[in-house]
Amino acid sequence: MTTKKDDTEMKRVLVVEDTKDIAWVVEKRLSKQFNVDIAVNGEEATNMINENPYDLIVLDLSLPKKSGFDVLKDMRKKSAYPPVLILSGMNAVEDKVKGLKLGADDYLAKPFDVKELVARIDALLRRVPAPQEIVKIAAADLEMDLVARKVVRAGAELLLSPREFSLLEYLMRNKNKIVTRKQIAEDVWGHKFDAGTNFVDVYINYLRKSVDKDFPVKLITTVYGQGFVLKDE
Repeated sequence: MTTKKDDTEMKRVLVVEDTKDIAWVVEKRLSKQFNVDIAVNGEEATNMINENPYDLIVLDLSLPKKSGFDVLKDMRKKSAYPPVLILSGMNAVEDKVKGLKLGADDYLAKPFDVKELVARIDALLRRVPAPQEIVKIAAADLEMDLVARKVVRAGAELLLSPREFSLLEYLMRNKNKIVTRKQIAEDVWGHKFDAGTNFVDVYINYLRKSVDKDFPVKLITTVYGQGFVLKDE
């Protein structure tokens, strides 16, 4: 008789599927060996991917609010990890080629056998190990640990919300570069940018209160008419 591994040792998998019956079947089987989260639309999937360190993503293409193609394209702008297995009823060769070109690692057509799905997931996890080389990034006296999800400036730990952490990571990865509000909205949170809203500025202000307020040197600068820049100095 086999025993379930401790949760801390189990890989974390996100299943993006809007059909309840399919999501239930996949979650029930994968939960035997993985920690499984479910997203039921494309926008929710992008938000969860930006805020959580998944080891693998099972992605449908025909999703409400945002297509699987767009979810894949946005996540690959930021990283080649984690691996993505497309699970879709879109079986045309053109769809498979498009998905693979956008950065998917495998493509399984519906209807499918759950045993084959598990076998392909196991193969991907063996073939695409988690990245080890980049676990920390820094700018000036600001350091971010991507594994521990910890941010420190001049020796003092900063407490950030998941959204603030994702925003700061994006600014640090693009340090000394001007990033626009549109880039932040689409690359960090997967939202279509609406010039009539100020949610990007709101989160920039939240971040400034944590990163700059209590320090003499201000790292996050507004470039009027263009966007924002985090300076590495």
